[in-house]
Amino acid sequence: MKKIAIFVDVQNIYYTTRDTFKRPFNYRAFWQDLAYQNDIVAAYAYAIDKGDEQQMKFQSALRHIGFDVKLKPFIQRADGTAKGDWDVGITIDVMETAPTVDEIVLLSGDGDFAILLDTVKEKYQCSTSVFGVLQLTSNTLINAADSFVDIDQKWLL
Repeated sequence: MKKIAIFVDVQNIYYTTRDTFKRPFNYRAFWQDLAYQNDIVAAYAYAIDKGDEQQMKFQSALRHIGFDVKLKPFIQRADGTAKGDWDVGITIDVMETAPTVDEIVLLSGDGDFAILLDTVKEKYQCSTSVFGVLQLTSNTLINAADSFVDIDQKWLL
């Protein structure tokens, strides 16, 4: 079995599936599908902590599935905008994990991760897969991945 590590940009997946399908991503079906053919040696879900009860239930469900949930506090700026970006944290964890696995699986549509995928493929000979909503996933990210899986109805609750 291939050893894989999963990295989920929770906010990105939440908003892209909500905006496109009006339905949430099915993390349990995703996990079961990948675990059937692979050895999941690490799985991280990166989220924002607003402290609301529904979010805490969701985070608990992710933990129950098998994800290590990493939280960052929600920051509301004075101008009304919000901050909660996990790009650097995801990048560090991918770089630390890549030498120990055969494949990096990234759930995100953020094109900023394209250079990360190029780097782990070159430096560690890791294959890379991206799961994202096609219409909302950066072409640079799709092109950087060895494989791209379009999140469609199959992957939704």
